Amino acid sequence: MHRKVFQLLVDNTSGVLSRISGLFSRRGYNIESITAGVTADARYTRITIVTSGDDEILDQIEKQVAKLVDVKDIKELEPNDSVYRELALIKVKVSAEQREGVISVANIFRANIIDVSPDSLIIELTGNQNKIEAFISLLDGYEILELARTGIAGLGRGTDNVTYL
Repeated sequence: MHRKVFQLLVDNTSGVLSRISGLFSRRGYNIESITAGVTADARYTRITIVTSGDDEILDQIEKQVAKLVDVKDIKELEPNDSVYRELALIKVKVSAEQREGVISVANIFRANIIDVSPDSLIIELTGNQNKIEAFISLLDGYEILELARTGIAGLGRGTDNVTYL
């Protein structure tokens, strides 16, 4: 099993995300994460999909998605030629005595404390998936009350692979 990150440029119309995810569902393909947002040109949306499968399945996914009417461009974001980021919001249960320890770990990872209450902290962390996984593993001695992750957003490095529509 291999993992690929696909970047799509699609028309910014209602139902486009549903049609793309429906294709994955009908074919039995797995979506590990999916993010979508409008581009600098409001007519288009950039979608980043992380999926896995063998080489044949991944090639088929790319070809099937490319055939969809709303899809203007699809490309694989190669790990060495791209930048990936993910956002995580983590609510940790802490007592007054534990608070400083969690804040210290957050500072090491350049995370932000975005909410403090008498018995919990909400931490915002941005980075690659390995960084987020490492941070979460260091919170092993604490109770994570809630965790929200955005999934990967990515762009290719440089100007060689920029799609102009």
